[in-house]
Amino acid sequence: MSTAAEVKQDLAAFARPEKEATFSWFFKTGPGQYGEGDVFIGAKVPETRSVAAKHKGLPQHEIDELLASEVHEHRQCGLFIMVNRFKRTKAAAEQQEMFDHYLQLLHEGRVNNWDLVDATAPYLGAFLIGKPDAMDLLQRLAQSDSLWERRAAIIFTFAFIRADKQGFENFDLEPTWAIAEMLLADKHDLIHKAVGWMLREAGKRDVEKLREFLGRFAATMPRTALRYSIEKLDQTERKYWLSVG
Repeated sequence: MSTAAEVKQDLAAFARPEKEATFSWFFKTGPGQYGEGDVFIGAKVPETRSVAAKHKGLPQHEIDELLASEVHEHRQCGLFIMVNRFKRTKAAAEQQEMFDHYLQLLHEGRVNNWDLVDATAPYLGAFLIGKPDAMDLLQRLAQSDSLWERRAAIIFTFAFIRADKQGFENFDLEPTWAIAEMLLADKHDLIHKAVGWMLREAGKRDVEKLREFLGRFAATMPRTALRYSIEKLDQTERKYWLSVG
């Protein structure tokens, strides 16, 4: 059976010391920045995914050891293993346990950069589909002081947007509209980008509903969110919404 030490060893084979500074700049790890203190070894995402696939049977306590590491790629690999396991299991109790554990990791700050949220929340969010308390949870996360919990709140809704492609009867855009509206006043650029991204994805499924949302909020919503949300509209319509905003 694999161990966290073996995962770290395999990841070390992909280390690129010359990339550490670039990664640290890109993920804003400097003092006072959102990724402050994060450490990178320079492994690429496909490489980290390959290590995760190799160690798919890693026990949860070993995954947690990875997630306790200061090295970004260690935590990333642990999360990839969790997501892969979540996708495979059909047992409701196991999905519940994994989802609750993920929320705890999020709360503890071990899922602590935008790439980690974006690589996990769209998949684990499937657990919430059809749950009567799903919106209560999403709203609580959207009101959190934690940047990463707020980002997870909107990215979780990606699962609802593409629910029909994941074995569910139909997609549901209402969580996206609701959480996006809650986060329009957020001050952080990473939330503006996430909101715009999810609005764009929801608009692919129902462009008239996107137009309705923009009709209400384009004049006041953050410009970054607006620009992201209209990327798939034609040039004439994009110009119109930008003139309103």
